[in-house]
Amino acid sequence: MNAGTMILPRKGVWRLLLTVLVLGSVWGMSEVVLGGALKAASFPYRAGLLTAIGMAVMAVALAGSRKPAMLAGIGMVAASVSLLVVPVLHVSVMCKANSCIAIVTEAASLSLASALLMKKMDRSVYARMGGAALAALAASAGFYYIGIHVAPCDYLLSFGSGGSFVIKEGLTWAAFSGLLMPMGYLAGQKLATVPFPSLAGKPALGYYVSAVGIMAIAWGSSALAILSGM
Repeated sequence: MNAGTMILPRKGVWRLLLTVLVLGSVWGMSEVVLGGALKAASFPYRAGLLTAIGMAVMAVALAGSRKPAMLAGIGMVAASVSLLVVPVLHVSVMCKANSCIAIVTEAASLSLASALLMKKMDRSVYARMGGAALAALAASAGFYYIGIHVAPCDYLLSFGSGGSFVIKEGLTWAAFSGLLMPMGYLAGQKLATVPFPSLAGKPALGYYVSAVGIMAIAWGSSALAILSGM
């Protein structure tokens, strides 16, 4: 058993599913916890940084599995973490509609980009940077046009047009994503080579306990952050 097997298992439907759940939970936690902290600090590039973190998390999965289709599932789990606000604070699902749209469009865009560029991305850091940047630009356009029809908030309406949004926000998303995507990919490659000790001599048990523990921390910390007003 190694770290790559624990976090990025190559075989087994159940282990593949747990990989999606673990990475999606981590991404969702960053949206809720870090996103709330950045908003409180009035960080001007919050959306760009959160987008890039999502890209980096998905890059970990790509490096270990080379399965672009996994990214859609990771995005759905991350969006579900954001939706914790609905049962926790008893608010409408529309309160987080745009956040979920952003996450899903990011996952879909990188899934498509990596499906087209997987071989190049596996060999070249520049291909990873370019693929992430293009995916971020596509995600920003998709987010705007979907969001403006589903949940036309003041933030989206302030841009006036999709082109203006892509230029003012999308380019920031692309810049941050291009920088962080290679780091996530490298982390995924490194994890596949680092030994991971099994639990009580039972590798399978160690894997599942570790995965469930990570998810519990991610979902629990996200719920606490929501309760605290983040």
